[in-house]
Amino acid sequence: MVTGQTDTELVLRIGAGADREAEAELVRRMAPRIRLYGLRHLRAEHAADDLMQQVLITTLETLRAGRLREPEKLASFVLGTCRMTVLDLRRGAQRKERLLEQYAAGLRVPAGPSLPHLDREQLARCVRKLKERERSVVVMTFYGDRDGPDVARSLGLSEANVRVIRHRAVHQLRECMGVPA
Repeated sequence: MVTGQTDTELVLRIGAGADREAEAELVRRMAPRIRLYGLRHLRAEHAADDLMQQVLITTLETLRAGRLREPEKLASFVLGTCRMTVLDLRRGAQRKERLLEQYAAGLRVPAGPSLPHLDREQLARCVRKLKERERSVVVMTFYGDRDGPDVARSLGLSEANVRVIRHRAVHQLRECMGVPA
């Protein structure tokens, strides 16, 4: 059992070899802290989740390779990795903005039909109004970017049933949002 061990003992076990229990315990302990850091500094749930994955991967790779010099300072290492990752993300965003400012003036966007403004709060309310099965199909399809056969397997439905449920759910969402079919 790994739960009673200190962070230092976990680090040493992970560094000694493929100890999946120790790795799982480390993830269980550190993931909420990393996610909270991401929510505070990135202010978006999806960004916090991405940060959590990236920092956990970096941490586990470092520990597996035995490159953490002071195992007793695991929490400090994780926090430092969070800081550096957020800084890298911000630098990348700033670089993109500078490049867009510099070169976007020369780009011409072809005129076309403008997309209507999407009221995200209204859409969230409409999705919450769907029945659980319909909501699951919609979320897995459009948010999770999963195809029909994958959704069908996950929910124990036939592919045809998933298509019908998705079609009806999209129709209900359009009505709820006031968008003509």
